[in-house]
Amino acid sequence: MSKVISQNDKKVLGELGKKYREAAELSAHKETMRLWKKLNGLKPERPMVTIDQLPWNELNINGELDLRCEDRYLREVEFSLRRELYQWNHFPVDMYLEPFVKCNLVIEGISFGLKVDENVAVTDATSAVLGHSYIDQIKDESDLEKIQMPDPRLNKAETESRYELLSGIFKDIIPVKKIGYSCDLHVWDRIVEFKSPESILMDIIDRPEFLHKLTKRFFDWFNTLHTLLEERGLLGEGFKLIHCTGAFTDELPKPGFNPEQPRLTDNWIMAAAQIFSTVSPEMHDEFEIAYNKPAIERFGLGYYGCCEPLDRKIGIIKKIKNVRKISISPWAEKQRSAEAIGRDYVFSNKPTPAFLAPPDFHLDQVQADIKETIDICKRSQTPLEIVLKDVSTVNYKPERLTQWADMVMKLVKS
Repeated sequence: MSKVISQNDKKVLGELGKKYREAAELSAHKETMRLWKKLNGLKPERPMVTIDQLPWNELNINGELDLRCEDRYLREVEFSLRRELYQWNHFPVDMYLEPFVKCNLVIEGISFGLKVDENVAVTDATSAVLGHSYIDQIKDESDLEKIQMPDPRLNKAETESRYELLSGIFKDIIPVKKIGYSCDLHVWDRIVEFKSPESILMDIIDRPEFLHKLTKRFFDWFNTLHTLLEERGLLGEGFKLIHCTGAFTDELPKPGFNPEQPRLTDNWIMAAAQIFSTVSPEMHDEFEIAYNKPAIERFGLGYYGCCEPLDRKIGIIKKIKNVRKISISPWAEKQRSAEAIGRDYVFSNKPTPAFLAPPDFHLDQVQADIKETIDICKRSQTPLEIVLKDVSTVNYKPERLTQWADMVMKLVKS
């Protein structure tokens, strides 16, 4: 049975859909896609720029982010469209708008069998950014059985209900597209939610055999999930982003691609091990790269790293044959990173978002930092992308993002 929606919700989303379609049809997007393909093919014409992971609670200007739909699911769709349009209007940088509205497949059975047990610290009640202190629930080998293997299943009825609903709302306005699962290999980011960071770092030294068994259990979970998603036709493909950066490439999908049955090899994958920020390259290799290498190589292309400093670990990352981008966080030494990366990978620079947070915003600090990065990569002939992310606060001054974007785009285009 079709879901009954209010005239208000239909009107709100219809008007948003028209605005989004008009922006997505602009010819500028073709050029943006071309430039991303050049960068991801390691033949860049200029550094590319993205902005993501923002404090949306601080950014509402003139009610642009006010939600007006009544239905809970449609409010999610509305918020997604409003965020895309907001960013396009205020700080688009090298953003790409897809010419459709997404309807994500409703997939069930993706669970570890454990619930996160934690204490949280809140500094701003309106913000989604919290401090987390995780309780160790995996203390010995007997606890490993608590981690249950996934069994991903399509909830066909709910998926079709949502698709029918959106298709009716956006009929003759903009296409609606079903979107499959987007995989990741943030394995250690999940492990720390069930086993405290402190205990992990101690076990590397005190109980390495136990930690290897734990690591294998979690990687088995992720590999099982990815295998079943592929076998059951639940994978997506053609995503515009890989870890907050442009994913367009002429190398994917691979030959033999079937849009009705996307494969792992048709997709990018992102992997990271932020908990290993302070461990040696040898330990990082033993407990992370050795396990992640075969998992990443099941996919078409890989992006490695997040906030962990990798400037002294490029050598172990090079063991993974299909990595194309390497994250260089604010805690990595840029010169050393560029020299190690050379022309072989994209230097995925994460400039510090801290400049946007203080009471006084000094744009000249941002300019000096970005210019230094560009000059370093230019000397090494290293492909560069600049990714402003993990922005916890702009001190309730959203115009700072526009100022940041305008300044950085002038630098990369000069």
